[in-house]
Amino acid sequence: MSIIIIDTGCSNLSSLSFAIHRLGYKPIITSNYKDIRIAKKIFIPGVGTAKTAMYNLNKYNIVQEIQEAKVPVLGICLGMQILGSYSMENNVKTKTLGIFDSIVVSMKKNKLSLPHIGWNYVLPVKNNVLLKNIKKKEYFYFIHQYIFPINIFTIAKSVYGESFSAIMCKKNFYGVQFHPEKSGKYGSILIKNFLEI
Repeated sequence: MSIIIIDTGCSNLSSLSFAIHRLGYKPIITSNYKDIRIAKKIFIPGVGTAKTAMYNLNKYNIVQEIQEAKVPVLGICLGMQILGSYSMENNVKTKTLGIFDSIVVSMKKNKLSLPHIGWNYVLPVKNNVLLKNIKKKEYFYFIHQYIFPINIFTIAKSVYGESFSAIMCKKNFYGVQFHPEKSGKYGSILIKNFLEI
């Protein structure tokens, strides 16, 4: 099975690759449209900015390949955020992939420190294959400052001063705001669930 980790030009590629290897699969890290076109599973990882990620995807000429993908696609953290319509990082409107009709916004400061870093629970709000064998309110590892508000694509939420989308899904496109590759047992289960879709 051809498993692709898209090189967005941002960090966090190797830890995801290792997590997939531990499950017995051999992913390829690439930004080549030919690899993406024949993939059976596609991961879009990322730690960085939406502006940088989108600049690189456009530079590699793979935006359309991702948008038109018919196979399962999983965006992780920044990779999830660029599946939206726009990102408002640093109060600058950056056009993203337009899969989820929702805009990424900054978390409210409230009395909590930002970015949101550490373990937090994820509460399912809809049934989804990605959550198979994962109990309600299991903990996953987050590191982010920007969020999708709760919307029609939200299948699980978390709370850090405010509720936000922790997992989203639209047809074959999935997104997780946390890092499953850094989330121990249940992160591994979630990646396995995705690979078995």
